[in-house]
Amino acid sequence: MKHCRTALVILAALAVTGCVAPTGPVEVTRFHAADISALGKGTIAVEPAPGQDGASLEWKTYQAAVQRQLALLGYSEAPAGTISGQVAELRLGRSTYRPDRVGSPVSVGVGGSTGSYGSGLGVGIGINLTPRPAEQVETMLGVMIKDRVSKQTLWEGRASFTVRASSPLADTALGAAKMSEALFKGFPGQSGETIAVK
Repeated sequence: MKHCRTALVILAALAVTGCVAPTGPVEVTRFHAADISALGKGTIAVEPAPGQDGASLEWKTYQAAVQRQLALLGYSEAPAGTISGQVAELRLGRSTYRPDRVGSPVSVGVGGSTGSYGSGLGVGIGINLTPRPAEQVETMLGVMIKDRVSKQTLWEGRASFTVRASSPLADTALGAAKMSEALFKGFPGQSGETIAVK
């Protein structure tokens, strides 16, 4: 009876861990102008980068997440009817793919031997029974902060994140929060440096 209970506990633990999808780090690269004194202050608006659909629900979810991070950095939204001093152009891209399996699913080996008791020849066939890799979702987030009047780029950041399609972080709401937080961590960051944020 004791062994049955132990086995049930182990099976339950395995079932729970099997439901948790692995998460990878967010890869972040940032660049900024030599003079960073204008960053993190004044008014700013998050707007679609050229070619982006700012009306989509997914884009709006990332817009809200980026606005939250900018507010934490010291920025404020421009009052109604006024134009912000800076603009954060937001670019979003998502793609789904299935990685290729490494190696051939079938392999054939031939071997031979000779000795005092005769010679032999053998053929072996191996079949790769590992499952096909899980479908992956890659999300790319880019933000470019510009001075509204001069159009000068003050700061630019890019983040990319890949998880299994079954991961909770493949969901837009959770992914937007994680990626935005990673993108602005340690703002403005070291210009030209790529970091991995867990």
